[in-house]
Amino acid sequence: MINQKIVNTVEKLKNASRNIPKVWDGRKSILEMKEGGSRQWKQMEWMGFYFEFLCETRFEGIIDIPGKKYGNTTFDAFREISWDFKAHAANTTRHDVVTNDVEAIKNTLSDYEYYGMILAIGEVEYNDEERTFKQWHDQLKEGVSKYETNRINRGAMSRRRKTEFVLSEIHFICLNSETLNQCSSLYHQGRNSNGKPRPPKFNVNIQKIPDSALVTTEEF
Repeated sequence: MINQKIVNTVEKLKNASRNIPKVWDGRKSILEMKEGGSRQWKQMEWMGFYFEFLCETRFEGIIDIPGKKYGNTTFDAFREISWDFKAHAANTTRHDVVTNDVEAIKNTLSDYEYYGMILAIGEVEYNDEERTFKQWHDQLKEGVSKYETNRINRGAMSRRRKTEFVLSEIHFICLNSETLNQCSSLYHQGRNSNGKPRPPKFNVNIQKIPDSALVTTEEF
């Protein structure tokens, strides 16, 4: 059974989450991150980083941000247990969320029994065929990123950018070793620039998360 202190923290987080906006416009969100001092406003996958930005501003004083560090991995927050902030599009064919470094999660589970995930779910809209959102973002960044240059050199197709996210619910999830094993698999990230393989992460299938791991949900 989940510790009452964790439940109390979740209740405070749930109440604070009601101040999170329902509609996230891509342009406005990126500009808000840029003006708010976030270092992640240049990221192509702005949605997840914007949710982190919202959590950092809305949950201040309830949980410590950033969280505990294990090796090279720092969790997004800590209060009673380690927490990560994740956002996921409901209108996709895949329902997996890549969480964090396997070794770091195992270590925090060993230390605190549970690993927490605050998961925002909603529907997304994508860039038009002319990719005007991508062009706007590139202009704001004053140039094409190194990631984009490498993609062009490889001859890979450009992914359509998410332009809007409509939040429907935020789930507050606490996983222990047993429930994590029931809903996760390993996600291998490829290699670092030095050629060495990156450490694997846990990939959580949100449709397989046991009911016992879901503490509460805030609906929008």
